[in-house]
Amino acid sequence: MDSFEWNKIAGAILGTLILVLVIRFAGEAIFEPVEPAKPGYVVEGVSEEAANAGAAAAPAEEALPDFGTVLPTADAAAGQKISTRCEQCHDLSKGGPNKIGPNLWGVLGRERATHPGFSYSGAMGASHEKWNFDSLFKFLKSPAAMVPGTKMSFAGLRSASDRINLLAWLRLQSDSPLPIPAPAPKSTNAQAPNGPAPATAAPGAPATPAPQAPKKN
Repeated sequence: MDSFEWNKIAGAILGTLILVLVIRFAGEAIFEPVEPAKPGYVVEGVSEEAANAGAAAAPAEEALPDFGTVLPTADAAAGQKISTRCEQCHDLSKGGPNKIGPNLWGVLGRERATHPGFSYSGAMGASHEKWNFDSLFKFLKSPAAMVPGTKMSFAGLRSASDRINLLAWLRLQSDSPLPIPAPAPKSTNAQAPNGPAPATAAPGAPATPAPQAPKKN
């Protein structure tokens, strides 16, 4: 086979490769997918990724319960059932071991990040304030939002009643249960108990003279 035949074969191969590349580029240009403006199907419970990847979105601020009112009527038995979710990573028994998370016996009233033998994250160890009803109520809703950078991967409890019941149960898991605070004082009505308050004179108006006793003849 002479060189002319080899040149024809090489040209045919090169031409085929060029044709494949042209078809590929043309196909990508014609059939380029267009991203929809918004998803056609929204999965409940899954939010869009934040602009800063890995940053936990802060939940909407909620009013704290009056623990002096809600804890005495809370269902500690229901809280015990909810605590089984915690037991996947924590032990709640007195003298129990640390697991993925620290032992939670006596956690209410205990200083944060101080349980012996457990290695806390720097974010959790940045504060040693005592866990109280308010702080643990907020933490249980979204650990990552209250303590950004915590190693705790628990998504949180959305239900306020579930958290109240769980706090009622956790409070009992202690040698010295944290005292329940006194109920918040109720707002008092400024109106007099025996009727409406007397009207006051408008600013600048002359004062109405007090009625005089009748003179005796």
